Amino acid sequence: MSTARIFQRPKNAMQSGKARTDHWQLEFEPGEAQRPDPLTGWAGSGDTRGQIRLGFPTLEAATAYAEREGIAYTVVSAPEKTLKLQSYADNFK
Repeated sequence: MSTARIFQRPKNAMQSGKARTDHWQLEFEPGEAQRPDPLTGWAGSGDTRGQIRLGFPTLEAATAYAEREGIAYTVVSAPEKTLKLQSYADNFK
């Protein structure tokens, strides 16, 4: 049985919006290493749990699901958000 990772979705680096960053996601750790397919060369494995991503509105809901289903999990806390306060006048100093 592989373990799962519960984490908060990060903000998209390409956009300034913060949509869905308050949601939590449960993702399974890879059970086996990926290997190249001999015919196409694409990386893949026989582990289908790597394709599963479950979304939850709160951390408590995600941990309750993992405990109810008997899934071993680790919670990865989100990095601390720091604001860089800057004014337009700072561009001309």
